[in-house]
Amino acid sequence: MIEAYRKLWQDRASVMAIESQEQLDAHIRAELADELTHPRLRRTKAEKLAIALERIAQSDLTEVEKQELRVRYEKLAL
Repeated sequence: MIEAYRKLWQDRASVMAIESQEQLDAHIRAELADELTHPRLRRTKAEKLAIALERIAQSDLTEVEKQELRVRYEKLAL
């Protein structure tokens, strides 16, 4: 799943440093919490989840990779 995530976010240098499932989960949680955005510009977790799911759906990943990432994002968004 780490490789699929790297394909999805090729333009992010921090993604290349992910080496474990725990690091991947932490990165997804930070993304969903919009931690890298200025507080006044942050979006809600629901908005960030919708954006991520749309990006996954429109990606060139295999259907299996897409499904795995969707499930992971939805699980971590709870």
